[in-house]
Amino acid sequence: MNLASIVDGHWEGAPALVTDEDVISYGALRSQVMHARGVLTGGGMARGDRVGLVCGTTPLFVVTYLAVLSAGGVAVPLNPSSPPTEMARHLDIAGVGLAIGDSEAMDKLSDVAGKCPSLQSVVNGSERLQAPGVPDVPSVEAVEVATGDAALLVFTAGTAGPSKAATLTHGNLLANLAQLAADERTTLRSDDVTLVEVPLFHIFGLNVVVDMTLYCGARVVLGERFDPAGSLARIRRHGVTVLAGVPPMIAAWSAAAGPRADELASVRQVISGAAPLNPEIARTFAATFGLPVHQGYGLTEAAPVVTTTALCAQVKLGSVGLPLPGIEIRVVDADGAEAFAGDPGEIWVRGENVFAGYWADEEATKAVLGPDGWLHTGDIGVRDDDGELFVVDRTKDLIIVSGFNVFPAEVEDVIAGHPAVADVAVVGAPNVLTGEEVRAKVVLRPDAQASAEEIDRFCRERLAGYKCPADIEIVGALARGLAGKILRRTLR
Repeated sequence: MNLASIVDGHWEGAPALVTDEDVISYGALRSQVMHARGVLTGGGMARGDRVGLVCGTTPLFVVTYLAVLSAGGVAVPLNPSSPPTEMARHLDIAGVGLAIGDSEAMDKLSDVAGKCPSLQSVVNGSERLQAPGVPDVPSVEAVEVATGDAALLVFTAGTAGPSKAATLTHGNLLANLAQLAADERTTLRSDDVTLVEVPLFHIFGLNVVVDMTLYCGARVVLGERFDPAGSLARIRRHGVTVLAGVPPMIAAWSAAAGPRADELASVRQVISGAAPLNPEIARTFAATFGLPVHQGYGLTEAAPVVTTTALCAQVKLGSVGLPLPGIEIRVVDADGAEAFAGDPGEIWVRGENVFAGYWADEEATKAVLGPDGWLHTGDIGVRDDDGELFVVDRTKDLIIVSGFNVFPAEVEDVIAGHPAVADVAVVGAPNVLTGEEVRAKVVLRPDAQASAEEIDRFCRERLAGYKCPADIEIVGALARGLAGKILRRTLR
């Protein structure tokens, strides 16, 4: 088995990847993956090597990702917009020896190479991996791997702190695809056209959209950057039938729609993922386009889909639906017993899609993964009498901005590094477009001076944009408990 085999068996002339400039058939995609696999193995990449991917939402990412997996490597997709210090830290945690970027990423990767001891080689994929037919590239067959072999390391704040690399195996990822494909309400048809304009370093765009589309022999339209008006034009131009996005995209499509709002005439299903969907956004979208928005519940550690409202006879306000076939969920009270319907408890998940653990972090893995296979998500939910799940709170302090996880301690550590800062607390606040936003309260050292603007610039030099506070307030003191712990709920 090998996850990369999802592109095999489909008619070679069928479109697989579509951009505004090009159409790549399944036959051409398989040839490009074979070429890239030969380049990588010929250059010394060995089975089990972790390979960093620093690319936009482009065919290069998909080809490189499949080539790494088919050669027995482990793909480590990273945010191309991350500051060099953060990217270097992630590469080092994963023990990445080879990083592949597109042309836009090469300057940053060159800078990162000097900060990451494990990184031995940086390759411009735009030049080396996208030239099929080069005579000196050996023909290398795809390798067979075991179900439990690692395929992806995806960075997530997860349930156990900042900068953890969730290890997703070939079996985990294929299991979630099979779980989605097990019901006609959640699977794709071979004539479907999907659109992905979310980053592929996020598991939602990668496994739910790209992998699922290729698994079903359908075509995926790749949009490198999200622009609402351009996105609607792309949907119409390519006849997109299944539309997946994060809540800010759902809202932006409604706002950018024309007076007739017929841009989504070809669309049969709309899916919102990666973050909670504000009911008002869903109502506005349905009123604008005449299409309901299905949402679900998932997390990186579950590869990622757990539940979806697509399986429900009627969508209830606030519901995230029912579990996919092959996935068990429990809502557990503080004593570890099953909570009654209507009572809140921690959501536990079990299935073949549940991850193998956090890379090289046994302690963090044991904190969330029980010996019986149950993943303790840290999320608080309620099940109604019909078994539908409602997510009501989180036991962790995680902030989710447009589907991306932000752990407050990571942002606090950066701000605390400013020479004028004596104390800092970071909390999440509701945001109708992004779900949540990061806010920071900062106490300055005696006799020190620093403006909110200066601290903002300090953050942006060291953190990805979505992790940077949307609001920085200079305060005299922070609310703390008797033990000295920041009272985040009070600050919120």
